[in-house]
Amino acid sequence: MTTAPNPHPSTEGRTPYPVGLLLTGRRVVVVGGGQVAQRRLPALIAAGADIQLISPATTPAVQAMADAGELTWHRRGYAEGDLADTWYALVATDDPAVNAAVSAEAERLRVFCARSDDASAATAWTPASGRDGGATVSVLTGDPRHSAALRNSIVEGLRDGSLAARQFRAHPAGVALVGGGPGDPDLITVRGRRLLADADVVVADRLAPRELLAELPPHVEVIDASKIPYGRYMAQEAINQTLIDHAKAGRFVVRLKGGDPYVFGRGGEELLACVEAGIPVTVVPGISSSISVPAAVGIPVTHRGMTHEFTVISGHVGPDERSLTNWDAAARMTGTLVLLMAVDKIGAIAARLIEAGRSADTPVAVVQEGTTAAQRRVDATLATVGEVVTVEQIKPPAVIVIGDVVNVLGQSMT
Repeated sequence: MTTAPNPHPSTEGRTPYPVGLLLTGRRVVVVGGGQVAQRRLPALIAAGADIQLISPATTPAVQAMADAGELTWHRRGYAEGDLADTWYALVATDDPAVNAAVSAEAERLRVFCARSDDASAATAWTPASGRDGGATVSVLTGDPRHSAALRNSIVEGLRDGSLAARQFRAHPAGVALVGGGPGDPDLITVRGRRLLADADVVVADRLAPRELLAELPPHVEVIDASKIPYGRYMAQEAINQTLIDHAKAGRFVVRLKGGDPYVFGRGGEELLACVEAGIPVTVVPGISSSISVPAAVGIPVTHRGMTHEFTVISGHVGPDERSLTNWDAAARMTGTLVLLMAVDKIGAIAARLIEAGRSADTPVAVVQEGTTAAQRRVDATLATVGEVVTVEQIKPPAVIVIGDVVNVLGQSMT
């Protein structure tokens, strides 16, 4: 196979013309099925292209794409004529002669062609791309590493809100119920942080990450919706009405909650109130403290060969009060019990679990202010945890883990 002369010996001084290709239903030929193709194919699939992959072999991931019907795999090498009726070509083999031959055919047929081995011989460059919400960021510098670094910086800035077009309203009036995670500001989801950056009003729980509020621009109104255990609180009905009133006034409201909006967070009540008032609502899940706080101190809530389930229980109501929990059933389960809001009632809860059959020697860990700088772990057994919590002066918020998983990894992360 002859090698066509390289008409573009260098990328220096060449300025690409940026354009977005609409490839839905259009034939795109990819020559080569290795790691480069594996990285490039998902974007072509997302664009809806009719992808024809030509390669004797592929990586397992590329084969999975073919098996799923996302592309057509021709299990052979490239042959002259493969680019007929093609809109765009990507060459990604490790054979320079093959790459040059494909480029030569593309040049003759006026098909734009990207090459993974030699950008100077290509008629198209693949940008370093990323997405945030409805925006696509693409960077071309001629140096793939430089392009990727710039892309990463821009996308990260968009996602964490440090880079935003403040004059552009990304979200119409409405409410977003955002789970802020267990306390560490880095554990909010990317989407949650992005919505927070676009807020006009933030209605924040006491357990929502406080550092995130400090990052808000001055024009954002922050409303304290804290519920302090056995102390001051903002009534749920007042919170619901606050969300509705601000949204009806044309504002985008973020209800920033600790953990996940639906895990003992009353997010369902707030959503129903807004929907009944005709307010559009977006729900953004958050990392629940029920799994993240144990993980932060080296406790997996499940472990192979030890437990097949974990149960999350609200302990704000004691077993002999109006609790909806079947404590007898919980005691008979062999898996992990994770108690939230149970500091005040843990003595009574432990006694009930022992009475119903759970071993008094069952390991217990109490984690106060998990994932934050003030995090601390105290260990006990089911028989001693009530006394230990009192002696150690444990205060909410705290997550209590009951089960053999407490010691399975040791205290390597405390």
